[in-house]
Amino acid sequence: MAEKQPVEDFPRLADPFRRELLAHCYRMLGSVHEAEDLVQETYLRAWKAYERFEGRSSMRTWLHRIATNTCLDALESRGRRPLPTGLGAPSADPADDLTERQEVPWLEPVPDALAGADGADPAEVVTSRESIRLAFVAALQHLPPRQRAVLLLRDVLRWKAAEVAELFGTSTASVNSALQRARAQLEKVGPEEGGVVEPAEAEQRALLERYVSAFERKDMDAIVTLFTEDAVWEMPPFTGWYQGPVDIGRLIDTQCPAGPDELRLVPAALNGQPAFGMYWVGEDGRFWPFNIMVLTLDGPKVSHVVAFFDHGLFKVCGLPESLPAEGAGS
Repeated sequence: MAEKQPVEDFPRLADPFRRELLAHCYRMLGSVHEAEDLVQETYLRAWKAYERFEGRSSMRTWLHRIATNTCLDALESRGRRPLPTGLGAPSADPADDLTERQEVPWLEPVPDALAGADGADPAEVVTSRESIRLAFVAALQHLPPRQRAVLLLRDVLRWKAAEVAELFGTSTASVNSALQRARAQLEKVGPEEGGVVEPAEAEQRALLERYVSAFERKDMDAIVTLFTEDAVWEMPPFTGWYQGPVDIGRLIDTQCPAGPDELRLVPAALNGQPAFGMYWVGEDGRFWPFNIMVLTLDGPKVSHVVAFFDHGLFKVCGLPESLPAEGAGS
């Protein structure tokens, strides 16, 4: 048995795991705001219990046990967080009026830097980009909370079945059964990205430059050419989703109120994917938050865009609250 550490050592020993715990809570809840709150709750519970920590497992494992239970407690009073494609409706007609549902607890994006997937320290990348991709986190929302936890502990954190069984006070057979059911459900609702080809760095850079240019000019011909034939566009809190370059183009052409040269895009890194904060010029000449777009790329084109219209996400995603008017200083 490892020697107990003084309680005053707890912050030094526990703080290095904060970002991976946030990533875990985010996968469980689908909300960066709730994940931050639950990480705080995890550390509070761990600090209170630290004198009883006997070192039979690593600090990392112990904290993830507490975080998992904290998330499961929270999920008792929360529903799943969908994207529009997860509501079960067919793709919408871009000519129809937009339907907004603010009461739905929509899935949120998470910044790579908060979740430890930014590669800021290549020697200590704590979260794989694949494990926080929007499509994966959205698919997780279809699983019951306990199955969700089992799948994440086994397939993402690579725990042994016996370790998960100990956490839940059950048998390894029960854990393996839950894992099989979770994997089967993910195959039904999960991302069909097996054929997606990640572009090379130069190809990705060129595509994103064309994306920025097309949207800032609102060049509809150029916008349509950006997308794959089966591309999907969705934009919570609006319930509709749209498929194919033609319908995506019609949607942007008719429903986006901004004109040419009235939008500005600022790059971001969210969910292990390229992203942009989009700003729309105001009457004062400054550019103000419009939406945050998270892109899935397939070779030289874009296969999926989720545009989040929750302006409160700009701050948590590290994006400016506004951009200066053209030709003006900041």
